[in-house]
Amino acid sequence: QVRLLESGGGLVQAGGSLRLSCAASGIRLSMYDTAWYRQAPGKERELVAWINNPGATRYADAVKGRFTISRENAKSAVQLQMNNLSPEDTAVYFCNMRARMGPGNYWGQGTQVTVSS
Repeated sequence: QVRLLESGGGLVQAGGSLRLSCAASGIRLSMYDTAWYRQAPGKERELVAWINNPGATRYADAVKGRFTISRENAKSAVQLQMNNLSPEDTAVYFCNMRARMGPGNYWGQGTQVTVSS
């Protein structure tokens, strides 16, 4: 059974930092592209950052230069370092892992990030 467990969310003041982690079990992470999405109240879920196995990355324009995605295949983990947070970053953040081949597409349960002004 595949499980993704996120951690690291919380309440932080504007300008602060948080580091999200996502630990996967039941999959070989090297076979998956990984990403972080977020969903703010009343808005659609949006891609925040993406990283594939060779390490290529992609970021939403709103977070470029502030957020950094990384992965550790040996630990089956993916992280999102978030710096200089703003209230606009307040959302539930979801970890996603999608198989490079085949139908596997898995989501974590989400972790709340709240940035106060």
